[in-house]
Amino acid sequence: MLTKEVYSKTCERAVEYLNKAGIVITQKEKNEMEVAEYGLGDVENIGLELIVYVNTDRCCAKELILFPGQTCPEHRHPPVLGEPGKEETFRCRYGRVYLYVPGEPAKNPKAKPPRGSEVYFTVWHEIELSAGEQYTLAPDTLHWFQAGAEGAVISEFSTKSRDEYDIYTDPRINPAQNRKV
Repeated sequence: MLTKEVYSKTCERAVEYLNKAGIVITQKEKNEMEVAEYGLGDVENIGLELIVYVNTDRCCAKELILFPGQTCPEHRHPPVLGEPGKEETFRCRYGRVYLYVPGEPAKNPKAKPPRGSEVYFTVWHEIELSAGEQYTLAPDTLHWFQAGAEGAVISEFSTKSRDEYDIYTDPRINPAQNRKV
């Protein structure tokens, strides 16, 4: 469970990474920052910090902040309410991120799943994004990603985000887990 103290310190640290990326946010956005720790209690290794700018019936825009080696767990965005699932584009703004999707597995992947969770990472086609590079995921694509040694800031542009319907490979993860303290 995420304590108020850990939430506050994590958000403060995330703002430092946004500053490194040259991304200016408002005080309201700082106050509404979310910390996704997925109910695992290991936010340093499995989790991410995010700001949602807009999430309408048609589009969504977010900033995703990952500390060095921090991993967003493997998941997909399935069809929901007759729609095909979320299509999303990740644009790296700072650092480096290793994105994994179905396809030919990397011979020497640069990312390492968090210790004890290796079995829950099954796709290994590696896409490396540095600042200024982007990649678009089709709806319902299984994926996971991890920040490089200096951390990463990623702008996400997508169709409507319905995180509560995401399907995770790791059965310990509850997608409806509260992200704010």
